Amino acid sequence: MPLIAMTREMGSLGKDVAAALADRLNRQVVHHEIIDHLASKMRLRKSHVIRFLEGKSGILERLTTDKTSLSIYTADETFALAESGQVAVIRGWGATHLLRPVSHVLSIRVCAPFAVRVKRMMERLNTDDRDFVENEIRLSEEAHGAITRRHFGLNWQESEHYDLVLNTERLTVDECADEVLALLDDSTFQETTDSQRIFRNLALSAHIRAALREDTRTNKMAFSVTCDSGIATLSGLLDPGQDAKQAVEVASRVPGVNEVKNQLRSVATGARHHVEG
Repeated sequence: MPLIAMTREMGSLGKDVAAALADRLNRQVVHHEIIDHLASKMRLRKSHVIRFLEGKSGILERLTTDKTSLSIYTADETFALAESGQVAVIRGWGATHLLRPVSHVLSIRVCAPFAVRVKRMMERLNTDDRDFVENEIRLSEEAHGAITRRHFGLNWQESEHYDLVLNTERLTVDECADEVLALLDDSTFQETTDSQRIFRNLALSAHIRAALREDTRTNKMAFSVTCDSGIATLSGLLDPGQDAKQAVEVASRVPGVNEVKNQLRSVATGARHHVEG
């Protein structure tokens, strides 16, 4: 069955649409479940991770949050959940962009005009402090925008990045769910041998990057990881003192890896600055 990846916009009713879809499909929605794993892997408090993702972290928290690790571990967890087969909808976490290359993943944006979302959030929070609610929504969107620009190089609010955009100012939650379910039956979004292969390749690459990041011998290495049918290719430059054999060893231990092709090259002391300049 196709997987649904949805945006997370405060006050859009996306949470309700996701819940309706999961109920009809008798499967799970994933949103907050990833946070526990991220916090554990990054050795941070759960509240620290939440504040950073929502754009509310202080200067010290921002300085102590490894953005690269956060991206790597998020991808690893997202693919692991998708591989479980128990999930119908992954909401947020950049899943709409991370899984976009996989044709049987349906990328959905649920949105509404800013004024409508402010009104809804004021009602939900039982407050008449409009300025507070507007600020909360803007902080959330600015944080999300920064993350998607940094990791995916795109503006997440542009409709071209989605298969379907639903405006809940005009559509009810049930009508939104109907539209999504109708697309699930479309041949365009059915699993194929090719789409499964692309998914497995992306998932395995994500798992390898996470394993490399977790290992103290390789967590400072920065290079490309690509996979094709169980064959992992490591390519790029290593800093002086970094050992390609250690990277190959770590990658080889990841379940699903049958072979590792080592295309890593070491650079002489001071040479990387020359290359990058």
